[in-house]
Amino acid sequence: MSIDTEWSRLTVEALALRVREEMIPVTAKFSYYSTLPIAEEDLRQYLNDPIAAVSPAIVAGLPRIGIILAPYIEKGNGKVGDCVTFERPSESRHLPCSRASLEGLSVLALGIKDIEVADYHYQFYSALSGLVTSCWTPATQERFHRTIREELGAEVRGEVDEKSWHLKQALLRRQTNVRKETKLFREYARQAFEDTLTLYLHGTCCDIDVETGPRQMPSRYLRRRLELLISLYPPPEGYAVLPEQLKSR
Repeated sequence: MSIDTEWSRLTVEALALRVREEMIPVTAKFSYYSTLPIAEEDLRQYLNDPIAAVSPAIVAGLPRIGIILAPYIEKGNGKVGDCVTFERPSESRHLPCSRASLEGLSVLALGIKDIEVADYHYQFYSALSGLVTSCWTPATQERFHRTIREELGAEVRGEVDEKSWHLKQALLRRQTNVRKETKLFREYARQAFEDTLTLYLHGTCCDIDVETGPRQMPSRYLRRRLELLISLYPPPEGYAVLPEQLKSR
């Protein structure tokens, strides 16, 4: 399914409004629309495989999601929102994904040109994790905050990804009692949850390696976070995250 290039540069929200009734169901919660022709095998890699790996507990708490597969996404300029485009934007305006909200539908627009499938999966799960984090329950928030406070008390360095690492550094620089619940603490904890959930979902779907380095969280603490997420959001039947789970299947 494709659209004329005259539709190029429509905002994500405007395009979603036009095509929402034409979106094709993938599951009861997920549907999609592609702005360019895609082979069935590629559709499986872009949609069926990553969706099948999402924990049923996560799916149950999600709104209906419409996925728009587009060549590229261009960052908005403040007056105009993020746009779907058929020409690659400049690096400063290029986005891997953009989110929009319609009544009864959360939209994820993802660029699929010039990107490896593994990187696409990361962007898909990052966007999905953002949705989950935007509506995480007080109980989930409290359990994760407790984990973060234990890490800060033990002076654990490093983080899962760049965004949470930078927010952690800001917290450590600007706040004396780093375990006190302040705006800085909440911003850091929220991003740490989102980044960890992205890793968890990506690891459920794909065989990935966690890069080592001075900014990377020590493995034993990362494992504790993953074990917490496994208890909150058990993987689907037949999927595993930790090595011993793989060996037992």
